[in-house]
Amino acid sequence: MKDMKTIMRVLAAVLLSGVFMTANAEYELDCSASLTANAGSGDFAPTYMSSNVHGVLTQPYSTLLRASISREMDYDKRFSYGFGADVIGGYASKTDYLQYNGGDASWHAHSEGPAPIWLQQLYAELKYRGVYLTLGMKEWGSVLLNNSLSSGDLTFSGNSRPIPEARIGFFDFEDIPFTNGWVQIRGALSYGINMDDEWLENHYNYKSSFITTDSWYNYKYVHFRTNPDKPFSFLVGMQAACQFGGTYKEYDNGNLVNTVDGKLKVKDFLYALIPMQQGGSSYYEGNHVGSWDVMGRYRLKDGKEIKAYYQSLWEDGSGIGKMNGFDGLYGLEFKNNKDWIVDGVVLEYIDFTNQSGPLHWAPGDFDDGYLIPTPATGADDYYNNYFYNGYTRYGMSIGTPFVKSVIYNTDGYMRIIDNRIRGFHLGVSGHPFDGFSYRLLASYRKSWGSSMVPSIEKAHTTSMLVEGVYDFKAIPGLRVKGQFAFDSGDLYGNNIGALLSVSYSGLLKM
Repeated sequence: MKDMKTIMRVLAAVLLSGVFMTANAEYELDCSASLTANAGSGDFAPTYMSSNVHGVLTQPYSTLLRASISREMDYDKRFSYGFGADVIGGYASKTDYLQYNGGDASWHAHSEGPAPIWLQQLYAELKYRGVYLTLGMKEWGSVLLNNSLSSGDLTFSGNSRPIPEARIGFFDFEDIPFTNGWVQIRGALSYGINMDDEWLENHYNYKSSFITTDSWYNYKYVHFRTNPDKPFSFLVGMQAACQFGGTYKEYDNGNLVNTVDGKLKVKDFLYALIPMQQGGSSYYEGNHVGSWDVMGRYRLKDGKEIKAYYQSLWEDGSGIGKMNGFDGLYGLEFKNNKDWIVDGVVLEYIDFTNQSGPLHWAPGDFDDGYLIPTPATGADDYYNNYFYNGYTRYGMSIGTPFVKSVIYNTDGYMRIIDNRIRGFHLGVSGHPFDGFSYRLLASYRKSWGSSMVPSIEKAHTTSMLVEGVYDFKAIPGLRVKGQFAFDSGDLYGNNIGALLSVSYSGLLKM
């Protein structure tokens, strides 16, 4: 952690240097500030109010002040640089979580919630030609889906707080040589550290199961696309992520029974990038999760676009080999070429009920002498792993928020318990009149628990969000946003909430 603190200090120095450089060159800075208040019932904010907003809002009551300053890179220049700092602070209600301390009063409840102030973003970045390098915490969204209307990308959705990382990649699609512009490529590679140990330790129950701290994170993707200037274009590729490193502590009936200190080695970074078996074992280093991505887009003569896409989630080799049946995200998107009453529609179907079958048997994991030599690869248990906590940061899913995140486990269990789900999602946006826009999100989903621990009875929920935004013409940059959202059912409980936000953004010339 000391090394990470040093890195953050260096980043802060880079940002300050960038500000002085900007001042001397009389460049412009993007500045913004907002005040957001929400109130509602239940232990948490309604799911759509907290989904895909980078982990900013989770509690049923909060009043948050946010301020940021940034400089965007100039993508038209061969060389450019950028930086940003973003701070959030204020009041947020707390939620009771259970912890085990032994003795007569074995279980006790304690209240947990967001810190009074936290650093949401702090980054510096460089660009040369079509390649960029970003260091620090920066909010990223899905590289494939509509971040405003979709239920969320299966591998990396922008649902959790940004991860401190080093990321390098193409900022846009680049022509592949000798294809005459018919095939393009885009991709990225990043390494980071989660730095959410305090959150994990404060929310874990210390009764049973395990907790893993100090874990690292690797993310990469590569997409190939045909010529986008043609009416029809096609995209195919893969995203992959890995949790690796870390210290594992296992508890049984409140007693620490096993500790594995995952001392990080240089080879671990290679194994996170390219999965490899260790020392003849059938186990692979780290928790690997990702998706196959496919999208077709057709542009009408008047400029409107229709997209059809599919993401196939995988947790291990069986999922990569598409042994998980019909599982995945299926979507259709309509995009208008101008502001209208309806200028965007997304309809999605999500199914995670196969998971390569309910059984997993790997004879190589056990001593010789077993009578069943044939392996049965199944029970993928999406977003979970035998060594790592659920695929989350600060309790919020890094993948799709359509799966119930760890933050909702008020019993202090650090794994995802409802990943065997099926449901529909609808997103609609529009601009009925000048200055005003709206967004509608709605879904229905059912859960059968997980593939490893199925629930006795299925749980369900219906969720909805209605949002209206008004931009003032008389004061450019001033915006007012209102939201109303609810959950109804036994998966998240019955939650109702409303939100009001006032923000201002503009350019500051130094």
